[in-house]
Amino acid sequence: MRRTPGVLYAALLGAVFGFALLAGWTTLAAQIDSDVYDFLFRLDQRTPPPATSVIYGIDERTLRQGGGLAGLRGILADGLERLRPCLPKAVALDIVLADETAAKEENDRLIWALGRLPNVVLASTLTAHGWENPLAQLPRKATGHVHSDPDPYDNVVRQISLEKVAGRERQWALALETFKAMHPEAVIEEDPGGLTIDGVRLPSPREAARPLLVKFRPSTAPVPEVTFAELAEKDQCGAFREKAVFVGITAQSAAQDRHSTPLSFGQTMVGVAINANAYETLASRAFLRPAGNLETVGLALAITFAAGAIFYLLSGWMAYASAAVLLVTVHALTWAAFRQGIVFPYTTPLAAVWLGTAATASFQYFVTRRQLHKAEADRSRYQQAIHFVAHEMRSPLTAIQGSSELMGRYKLPEEKRAQMAQMIHSESQRLGRLIQTFLDVERLSEGQMELAREPFAMGDVVRASMERAQPLAERKRMTMTLQSLDECTLKGDRELMEYAVYNLLTNAVKYSPVETQVTVFTALGGGTLRLSVRDQGIGMDEKEARKIFTKFYRTKRAEQSGEAGTGIGLSIVEQIVVHHGGRIEVQSSPGAGSCFTMVLPVEDALESGGK
Repeated sequence: MRRTPGVLYAALLGAVFGFALLAGWTTLAAQIDSDVYDFLFRLDQRTPPPATSVIYGIDERTLRQGGGLAGLRGILADGLERLRPCLPKAVALDIVLADETAAKEENDRLIWALGRLPNVVLASTLTAHGWENPLAQLPRKATGHVHSDPDPYDNVVRQISLEKVAGRERQWALALETFKAMHPEAVIEEDPGGLTIDGVRLPSPREAARPLLVKFRPSTAPVPEVTFAELAEKDQCGAFREKAVFVGITAQSAAQDRHSTPLSFGQTMVGVAINANAYETLASRAFLRPAGNLETVGLALAITFAAGAIFYLLSGWMAYASAAVLLVTVHALTWAAFRQGIVFPYTTPLAAVWLGTAATASFQYFVTRRQLHKAEADRSRYQQAIHFVAHEMRSPLTAIQGSSELMGRYKLPEEKRAQMAQMIHSESQRLGRLIQTFLDVERLSEGQMELAREPFAMGDVVRASMERAQPLAERKRMTMTLQSLDECTLKGDRELMEYAVYNLLTNAVKYSPVETQVTVFTALGGGTLRLSVRDQGIGMDEKEARKIFTKFYRTKRAEQSGEAGTGIGLSIVEQIVVHHGGRIEVQSSPGAGSCFTMVLPVEDALESGGK
């Protein structure tokens, strides 16, 4: 089946769309999307609301003063006791207090300090053996896990899991438990697809451990931090009042949970700070939402369609200017969506817009170029066709002009005048038929006309064509012989078939020397008629014979004979024969003449035998 440019164009757009989706699912694309996500994070410099949390850190100085990690529980007990008068609203410890070997005195001091604080949230961690929870005797309001989720490709923390499950035990994240302690009035509803916090939907599927994209606060407005040593030296209670206090180790030498974040700029962030930023994300209720698969596919489809529409409806500079606008728009789209809290992948729409514009622009270029070449070919073709018509019309016009001139200049006998008038009438009819034949052949070749399907006697066609060609043969003192003629009926267009036979006869006369012979003979059998025209002319080599039916091809014999040929006559003959369900053959060699044979299907045999 012949495919139209529109079908090919649609197939091209479909291929672009499919390739864009495949490109967006690769590992390289995932890394590019993550890098772009980090860049957008750094680009977004909007000032967030004031922080409602504070990091209460155990730094290097605090560790040295307290005797190092061995005295961690004593350090915690002292620091928490100093924190109590500052009236925090909730205290979250990002330190897993599961060690049962600590001194009883230190444990008792820590229990006493924790018991005097409001809304204490302790940390747990998930190991290969299950949950490692804080000691049962430690007072707390809730327990939450402290796991971050670093990206496996670049170890950058962009999200945390709000939910972790091991066996039959589930733990919410420390940040979420702290949020619940800070906002006991908040209504949190969970379903398999996410959480709803005070009516704000957080898409976080259960099967993906309920991920939360952390909106890390910019360096211009970070989560405030006060160390244990600073609070011991100076009253800074104002920083803690009615805040969520995240207590953790911030010392470079002791903090084991340091990770890069989108805002790290080459530096890492301790786990307690990551959890504090996660809490601020929950407290703001302004969540970042990853675009769904259907949204991504729909965006890629829309971009591909837009690129296709541009180069389908427009051309020239308008098409390329519109494509440039589309490119800029798609590049800015990810940023605009990020500003609205929607995280679209970057690679898929980027692949769709670049591949779409490149492919459709190339398609338009090559189609336009092809159309230009076709227009130039059609122009040349019609110029040749006009030349052909003019050439073919010369004979009847010469006869009409000569006869009319004689009738006007001389006083001729009535019989002679009648004879010339008849000739003028006959030649004018011949001229009309010639023009109509040419137009019919052109319409046939363009598929604009159906071939007539009427029975006609082939013998009448051959005799009429020979009678018309006879005067041309007589001028060159040539003999035109009908060697045999099998009478039969063909089905088709008689006028076109007569034109084909006449063309073969006139070509035989045209390319033959004077005083030679043109022979016409037929052979009927096997449901076909073979009509041959043989001459004793210049002939052709095998290479020329293969090209003889090509439109506008000029043979060497035309140059050698000095005859003005257009290179279109035999191509028309071939079209006529093919449209009648037949084929045309040629046998020729240089200096030995040529034999053209039309092989045509026979409708009915009238008689057998030569005449």
